Amino acid sequence: MLTEFRNFIARGNVIDLAVGIIIGATFTAIVSSLVQDLINPLLGLVVGGVDFSELSFGVRDAQFMYGNFINAVIKFLITAWVVFVLVKLVNRLRSIRQRPQPDPEPAAPKGPTTEELLIEIRDALRAR
Repeated sequence: MLTEFRNFIARGNVIDLAVGIIIGATFTAIVSSLVQDLINPLLGLVVGGVDFSELSFGVRDAQFMYGNFINAVIKFLITAWVVFVLVKLVNRLRSIRQRPQPDPEPAAPKGPTTEELLIEIRDALRAR
């Protein structure tokens, strides 16, 4: 069982997935900071100083923080846009790399070799 587990973990796909998850988690932190520290303050200026994370309403004892939902939607849209641009860029790079290379120009026909020329000369001299 341990051998099976080791073989499973050692597969390239599992390791690639782990790397993707780690990079994704770090990317999420970057996007969160971008939204909270840059975009929300700008949107707050446009809409009159509203801080989305503070938006809420209450019904009896329940407090609904819909501002956090707005932040999550903004984060999602930014993340989706960045992933879209990255996938588009990667696809473009792949298509450039996979384009068929133009066929090399056919080589000019070779002239006769030295031996062939000497044979022709010899045959011509014999024919006289």
